Amino acid sequence: MDQLYTATLSFTILLISIIWYTKALVKQGGKTAPLPPGPRGLPILGYLPFLGNNLLHQFTDLGHKYGSIFKLYLGNKLCVVITSPSLAKEVVRDQDVVFANRDITAAAFVASYGGNDIGWSPPNAQWRIMRKILVQEMMSNKSLEASYGLRRDEVRKVIGHVRTEVGKPIDIGGLSFRTEVNVMMNMLWGGTIEGEEGERIGEEFQVLVSKINDLFGKPNVSDFYPVLAGLDIQGVRKQMESHMHSLDKIFDAVITEHKKNLSAGQIKKQGKKDFLQILLEIQEKEDSDMSISEKHVRAILMDIVAGGTDTSATTVEWAMAELMKNPDAMAKAQKELSDVVGLNNIVEEYHMPKLKYLEAVFKETLRLHPAIPLLIPRSPAQSSTVGGYTIPTNSRVFINVWSIHRDPSIWDNPLEFKPERFLGENEKLDFRGNHFHYLPFGSGRRICAGLALAERMLIYLLASLLHSFDWKLPEGKTFDMLETFAILLRKSTPLLVIPNPRLPDSNLYV
Repeated sequence: MDQLYTATLSFTILLISIIWYTKALVKQGGKTAPLPPGPRGLPILGYLPFLGNNLLHQFTDLGHKYGSIFKLYLGNKLCVVITSPSLAKEVVRDQDVVFANRDITAAAFVASYGGNDIGWSPPNAQWRIMRKILVQEMMSNKSLEASYGLRRDEVRKVIGHVRTEVGKPIDIGGLSFRTEVNVMMNMLWGGTIEGEEGERIGEEFQVLVSKINDLFGKPNVSDFYPVLAGLDIQGVRKQMESHMHSLDKIFDAVITEHKKNLSAGQIKKQGKKDFLQILLEIQEKEDSDMSISEKHVRAILMDIVAGGTDTSATTVEWAMAELMKNPDAMAKAQKELSDVVGLNNIVEEYHMPKLKYLEAVFKETLRLHPAIPLLIPRSPAQSSTVGGYTIPTNSRVFINVWSIHRDPSIWDNPLEFKPERFLGENEKLDFRGNHFHYLPFGSGRRICAGLALAERMLIYLLASLLHSFDWKLPEGKTFDMLETFAILLRKSTPLLVIPNPRLPDSNLYV
């Protein structure tokens, strides 16, 4: 039976691929622009057998060979990779409407509640409502200033915890991840569930978010051969459904508690509300122009926790790693903190605008180590022309910002960690999607919706760690900067560093 099943599956894949390939040849027979150049690959499998472990380097090398736009087939999925600022601009700005769709993966479909979130849904009216709610109610300057106390409390807890671990190795990535998760939970639903139950939910939440993000980046046969998606050969969908079931239990608990408190009048009617309260109040207004369902509420919560935790923690870890590797940059960052904040004070968010060198460290870290180095793939809603080549409907379009950020024709000594490149006349070079040679958060209508919070939180956490402690590697440990890429660009080996107090007054660590 197993042999019969394998033979039937192989024949099905072959038949579908022949039909698809024939249609592609027919479409190219007209007078439309040709498809981009690219490696041939194999029948049925495409370029899949030739993909190595270092996809970013491989895509960059293929770009050098075939040009700044090239194609490759992964299974029967046509993928197009763009590695130049001018062509990236065509996609994310000039033809933003056409390329605003997502080529949603099997894992993302489950995690987004059927493509009903901000990250993966098509840019329809419902998507615009959800994004507007997020940006206005959680990411506006007014909302972020109102929630500063929550961020401050969590950062101070971290500094106090690290003080108790002086002389011991600290996992910077793990520390940053726990901090980001706690900040997100507090901003989303405040202290709705407290005490031991709150701690248990927080720990479970951290584990789930990490597992979910790992599944986002796992290669899946169902995505390369969509006709086989129903078989879920690798079990990716089943795993994601299991994780989402566990996550829904947490959402159930906090939503139920919120609704109970709302009906009892125990949650604020005015003043600062947590984000879940705002979402539930909007949901209750069914006749409103901003109407959303409970599915949309859960999807928005999922976007925030999945998109705002692992990515942020990874960036803080890379920043600290680069500073450890470059002692002169570390010394400059700490001197600036001493000058601006002082050694008899603690870092506050109002110090951030004056920390120009630290902001440059943050920008340079994102240049060398963008959290999502291929961005989330786009998919044209209709056949389009970019760089003189046709990109067919429903193909998957990658923008290789990792390669663009390391292009020697754009950046001087691109592999060198040099924060100074973002100072002086380049100080206004930001990451808001207007400079197409620097797109760590994307651009256009699909730019990261949480950019404002990420900017505040990441620099604030990094500043507090550098201001409060000196750091060194554990004795006998060697230093490496090896990368692991799935959908996120992680450090292959966790950064373990030993803290030593830098401030003279122990009360500053309380």
